[in-house]
Amino acid sequence: MKILRNIFDPDRFREILDTLSRNKSRTFLTGFGVFWGIFMLLFLMGGGNGIKSMLASNFEGFATNTTILVSDRTTMPNKGFSKGRYWSLTYKDVERLRIMMPELEVVTPTLTSYSSDIQYRDGSASGNLKGVYADYVKVETPKIKYGRYINESDVLQERKVCVIGERIYNSLFPDGGDPCGVHIKVGSVYYQVVGVDVSSGNISLSGSADQSVIIPISVARKILRKGDNVDIICVTAGSGISLSEHENKLRSIIAREHQFNPEDKQALVILYTEELFSVVDNLFKGVNFLILLIGLGTILAGVIGVSNIMMVTVKERTTEIGIRRAIGATPRDILLQIIMEGIMLTTVSGMSGIVFSVFILNAMDILIPDTEFQITFWTAILSALLLALMGVLAGLAPAFRAMDIKPVDAMRDE
Repeated sequence: MKILRNIFDPDRFREILDTLSRNKSRTFLTGFGVFWGIFMLLFLMGGGNGIKSMLASNFEGFATNTTILVSDRTTMPNKGFSKGRYWSLTYKDVERLRIMMPELEVVTPTLTSYSSDIQYRDGSASGNLKGVYADYVKVETPKIKYGRYINESDVLQERKVCVIGERIYNSLFPDGGDPCGVHIKVGSVYYQVVGVDVSSGNISLSGSADQSVIIPISVARKILRKGDNVDIICVTAGSGISLSEHENKLRSIIAREHQFNPEDKQALVILYTEELFSVVDNLFKGVNFLILLIGLGTILAGVIGVSNIMMVTVKERTTEIGIRRAIGATPRDILLQIIMEGIMLTTVSGMSGIVFSVFILNAMDILIPDTEFQITFWTAILSALLLALMGVLAGLAPAFRAMDIKPVDAMRDE
């Protein structure tokens, strides 16, 4: 209890403030090193979170475990077929994969027509016409603002209905409002709008979602006249299943039917989005580690600066400390005094850095919408605890030096 009373003694705080204010320029410059170090650490951490949220928005709604199958020209001869042969994925491939690979959760094809002319009254736009099954929502989750998405009844009954992307909606309906129920013209065919998808992600199959018109694949099959062929097949697996581990089985099933070598990587292009997400995740782990090193290095430099300045201050106060010892101050009192000075200097400077970094990050949040340039509550708490520890470390060496000062030596120096 006596130690706590000594620490929180008002007279001691007044004395510390008096000591630090004797040389205001030195105190300011020393504190600025700590201020800048903690500001840079938190600003870089918050900025990293903001950039990560911006990149994450590009993947918004897209399943992280999706695998995309695309047919291409063969590069190896196989069973009498020469290389360079073109082939296409078909609806039968979709059924085969569903039956022969029960570990797959979703197997769904798409058909696409690019750069279609889209019209409604005086409004016009250009976008992609994409045919999908109802289960495509498990691959690329829409964000429906008005109406609904394509459902199974639309596919089975071959309804000429559509879901439009946000850019197309803004072009055709500049005054806003719910467009569901109206008919728009895509190419030479009219479709009834049943939904508006405002997904903002930039990662999308067969064109950006905000520039697409989504229709039932049964309708697209007739309009695009592609027969049994499909453009791509998307597959997803259940939780904990890595599709890359099942690549050989998947290739064998498709290759057996279309008579190409299963080892021909070019004939069947397989894209794993999980690998893309893994690369991005590892990139940010590396960036966060680098930010931590830079921030801690800057803070350490500030602490060393505080310690060095306090060493100089202790030397300048040799006579004062000697007099304190002569009138009864114990070595512990001197130790506590110097350490408290270090704690106050680093804490005030560091808390200013925390407040300033939060202010700047909030301003960036306002200026750049749909981002999270923020630090967590616990990050701020840990920073405050770090500041207290820094103050103790900064004051230790000067405090031990002050403890070694003897009254006789101090008077002799004077």
